[in-house]
Amino acid sequence: MKKILTVSLILVLALGSVFANGAKESTSTGPTKLVWAAWDIQTTPYYAAIEQAYEAANPNVDIELLDLGSADYSTMLQTQLSGGDDSIDVVAIKDIPGYNNHVKANLLTNLTPNINSDGVDLSLYGGITDQIEVNGNLYALPFRSDFWVIYYNKALFDKAGVAYPDNDMTFEEYDALARKMTSGSGSNKVYGAHYHTWRSAVQLFGVLDGKHSVLDGEYSFMKPYYEMVLNQQNDGICMPYGSLKTSGTHYTGVFYNNQVAMLNMGSWFISSLIAAIDTGESQATEWGIVKYPHAEGVEPGSTLQTITSIGVSSHSKNQEAAWDFVKYVSGPECAEVIAKTGTFPAITSDAVVDIIKATPGFPQDDASAEALKVSHGYLEMPLHDKAAEIEVVLNQNHDAIMTNSVTVDAGLAKMGEQVQKYL
Repeated sequence: MKKILTVSLILVLALGSVFANGAKESTSTGPTKLVWAAWDIQTTPYYAAIEQAYEAANPNVDIELLDLGSADYSTMLQTQLSGGDDSIDVVAIKDIPGYNNHVKANLLTNLTPNINSDGVDLSLYGGITDQIEVNGNLYALPFRSDFWVIYYNKALFDKAGVAYPDNDMTFEEYDALARKMTSGSGSNKVYGAHYHTWRSAVQLFGVLDGKHSVLDGEYSFMKPYYEMVLNQQNDGICMPYGSLKTSGTHYTGVFYNNQVAMLNMGSWFISSLIAAIDTGESQATEWGIVKYPHAEGVEPGSTLQTITSIGVSSHSKNQEAAWDFVKYVSGPECAEVIAKTGTFPAITSDAVVDIIKATPGFPQDDASAEALKVSHGYLEMPLHDKAAEIEVVLNQNHDAIMTNSVTVDAGLAKMGEQVQKYL
């Protein structure tokens, strides 16, 4: 039976001093207990799959899942660990701001010595681990990820007699293809491309060369991409940002309704689209994905990523056992376990791609499978103490540029001036 401790149960046990009396410590007659703090355990299938797979291979270890809830997970974890609680051994890390706070408070064990001694191959993570180093050290490893691709409507391309997009498109080729796929008017209008109102859908084209990030404080590198999208908007190649924002139009609807030929969006949309086709919600039933467009000289497969990581509590009394579990969860073997639950792991090996490709409803063309392979991943928001404040500035100026309230140059200059205050 899957072992899950709720927050209320943990509080009751704490009051009874159960953990203080060593209930979780290994004994000569029983397995080592590792308590893993996470969120939404009952509705997230990979937790149970990971637990079962690890325990099957390591019968001397008993994994106990502790659900701290989703809404205030990072805050609750921070509070519990800051009090010196040693009842938690392993922690799932929800986001970059949470990771930053946990590291600053010395709540996570430095994993770098173990990574080096055990020969963990960090290249498997496509550069993401470089972006979460703190003073050259890693305090967590990614175990699941979402990344951005281009979704396209095969039926619309077939109807237009235009070749499908491929996995090696420059931005110039992508722009030309979007223009070629735009047709009709009124209710029969098909837009060649679509950009959701998130800043990441436009701004982050500029970070894919690995030379820039949204923490630069100088943003002229974003200009070509804003100009490309604004020109498309002015020419009717994509829906106007202002209208999308005012109406609250969601990207899923326009794709489901055959209104757009191409959509840049995260891999999380794959399962939603498959489900919408199954229920009949989506009229778009023939689709595929390809890698994100890239600038000249940038390797195909460079894209944006969000990650969920796992680390060891610095207060854990089971440091060695906790590290072994973390190494497994973040490694290539567990990546296949995660993929079998319909979730994208942080490592996309050939075996993982084969598992995802075999998912019912996933496109069976070779290009869609190849699109799952990330060459370089870049975090949407890198590690920084003032990430939340910088996010506000980036969003406000994105809105001003996309609604033509300011010129691209003026908007980017203001963005830089405001962000510099937090750097």
